[in-house]
Amino acid sequence: MSALTQLRKQKDDFFGSSPDSPVDDRSGFTGLDYYDEEPSLSLELEIEPADGSEVRVQTSDGQHRVYTREAVVSFEVDGGEVSLTLYGTGQSHGYFLPFRDSTSGKETYGAGRYLDVEPATRGKVKIDFNLAYNPFCAYNDAYSCPLPPGENWLQVPIRAGEKDYKKTISD
Repeated sequence: MSALTQLRKQKDDFFGSSPDSPVDDRSGFTGLDYYDEEPSLSLELEIEPADGSEVRVQTSDGQHRVYTREAVVSFEVDGGEVSLTLYGTGQSHGYFLPFRDSTSGKETYGAGRYLDVEPATRGKVKIDFNLAYNPFCAYNDAYSCPLPPGENWLQVPIRAGEKDYKKTISD
């Protein structure tokens, strides 16, 4: 079993059985839907320092959270060069990477997905889109989730990580 398959199984087990799961009715939960692992979307990228400015990010419940622009990464996907901003949360080491792409609202959760990025080592970070996950508000409206800022809306598809969650009638 690959490390990614094992992580996905652990998450599915948590979502299906834990009282802390964001899925209200876990009785019919059979697991999340994922893209097949895509090695070309596991990237080691040089970071470009950002200006450190604050950005107010709207949440799914109409509130706001404040993050700082810490770094920018650029890479090629689907034949085009794209850039994403990595945010500091003030609560942990590493970066928060919320993003939307052209699959959002079609194949993946409409509001976007997230990645947690480890701190930079020697000016580089690992961005593995196979680990892209849906925020808890994709599963339950009781959660407040930050929405990806416009600067992290990609016009290309990122077909890796979690797909959209299809709620059952009992959810």
